[in-house]
Amino acid sequence: MATVIDVHTHMLSDKWLEMILKHGDNYSLVDLHGQRVFQQDGAPFMTLMDPMFDYAMRIRDMDAAGVDVAVVSLTCPSVYWGGEDISTQAAVLMNDDMAGQQSVYPDRIRWFASLPWQYPEKAVIELDRACKKGAAGVFVSANVCGMSLTDPFFKAIWDAIDNRQLPVLVHPTTPPGVGQMDMGRYNLVPSVGFMFDTSMAVARMIYDGFLDRYQKLKIIACHAGGFLPYIAGRLDICYENMPACREVISNPPSRYFDRIYFDSVTFQQGALELCLNVAGTDNVMYGSDYPHNIGDMKGCLSRVNALPAGQRDAVRGKNAMRIFGF
Repeated sequence: MATVIDVHTHMLSDKWLEMILKHGDNYSLVDLHGQRVFQQDGAPFMTLMDPMFDYAMRIRDMDAAGVDVAVVSLTCPSVYWGGEDISTQAAVLMNDDMAGQQSVYPDRIRWFASLPWQYPEKAVIELDRACKKGAAGVFVSANVCGMSLTDPFFKAIWDAIDNRQLPVLVHPTTPPGVGQMDMGRYNLVPSVGFMFDTSMAVARMIYDGFLDRYQKLKIIACHAGGFLPYIAGRLDICYENMPACREVISNPPSRYFDRIYFDSVTFQQGALELCLNVAGTDNVMYGSDYPHNIGDMKGCLSRVNALPAGQRDAVRGKNAMRIFGF
């Protein structure tokens, strides 16, 4: 069967953790039900797991699951905290760390660059440096400090990414307004809020004409696109019946789905099959969300392996090899 390439999988570092706890004003690390949990504005959004800091453990777990290559990325809140110097230092730190681990495991590790998106000039400089060190793509949260990804503020960064024809992993983070939405209870940020954040970001890209302006970059929507496969028809009927949805674009939103890529991080076979039906076989790639506590390297791969042979091999790794140029 085809090589297995995991396009949605994360790593941190001890130094990054030290930096965010020192400089991230609205972030805290608490003990919650016996686990070390990150909170933003009092809302839990990430549980720290030992494999997040241990590449040797990662490689052992990849071997056990049958995963050949991991394209690792930082996770939210990435480096969107601290001032300009701190945020840039954190991006450099993580990019250097991941480049170093690719050197240690050249056949197993690739990586997405972290950028200080809230400082576009520094972000463009760091993108160039990271690409020279071997970055395979770019990581970005579905909102950056509450700002929409299509905001003109980020134009210079998107221009640089588009010029390089890079894949971009659009990963959810805590959506704005978690306090008003009472997401602090029951860990509703990762279970529901993350899905909303990705869906909102990519839907806005469609309606805003972003995908018309940027023809060369490759957007990867995490967690099987959040709610997007389920609401594709709703996006279209709103386009047909609401003039505001046609202010910029002249084609139904579903026409843009062949420009969007999706990972396989969903936890029901039917949900994966729905994603494939909406996105198409060529636009879905294996992902695991390892090593988060709700990541599932073996389970996500077992659902991919249960697909018909053509779809299975495309999702396992052939699509990623084409999209990343491996």
